[in-house]
Amino acid sequence: MNQTSTTTPASLHGLVAVVTGGAKGIGLGIARELAQAGCRITLWDFDEAALQAAEQTLSDEGFDVRTFQVDVSSVEQVEATVARLLASHGRIDILVNNAGIGGDKLVSKMDLAFWTRVIEVNLHSQFICSKAVLAQMAQNRFGRIINIGSRAWLGNRGQAAYSASKGAVVSLTRSLALEYARKGITVNAIAPGIVETPLFETLTEEVRQGLHKTVPMERIGQPQDIGRAVRFFAEPGSSYVTGQLLYVCGGRSLGSPSV
Repeated sequence: MNQTSTTTPASLHGLVAVVTGGAKGIGLGIARELAQAGCRITLWDFDEAALQAAEQTLSDEGFDVRTFQVDVSSVEQVEATVARLLASHGRIDILVNNAGIGGDKLVSKMDLAFWTRVIEVNLHSQFICSKAVLAQMAQNRFGRIINIGSRAWLGNRGQAAYSASKGAVVSLTRSLALEYARKGITVNAIAPGIVETPLFETLTEEVRQGLHKTVPMERIGQPQDIGRAVRFFAEPGSSYVTGQLLYVCGGRSLGSPSV
């Protein structure tokens, strides 16, 4: 049997990790978890003010962090940012495709522009960012790509665009995993449920309580819950796990309790 040799690091310490949409919410929680494991963190986000605040927060906590303002749905901006990062850090070991936008609108009230923007940010960006880093990961014979999907890929009323984009993320993950399995690169996905983020906090108390009751574990997820799952997939010891989808949803993917 032919076995492909890989250069696998012993731990996450010193590895370069990119987290898109990393300035707040789930992205910031992921970044903090990887930083605690010893990664050199680079945050990509479109929100410059949020990036500055996140950089200050993580730096004050003693972590090695750098930020880039970038529209991840733009091929030109992503490729330019990857080039800058490779020039300064020499490599990219971990890519977390977390950037995304919501998309709540009934099909009867949805136009093509709305549909297209959700697909561009939630799906196209993951293809663009992954393609931009895969060549150097393959050259290094090591890489971890973790795509953030959503439990909503199973389908939700009023979320046709969002659910479709997240369902496509699952398919993209599986295909990339097969294409790069022999090159020391794993590609996996995470499907969060309801998570306490700045967007969640904008909901009314009544809506928040209603959502709380739909979770079998009877609690709302925290950004660090997603971060810990990302860390599992990123670990060198997870080298035999690829093409998988992990639900981090408090059991919500199994069904909601009667309320």
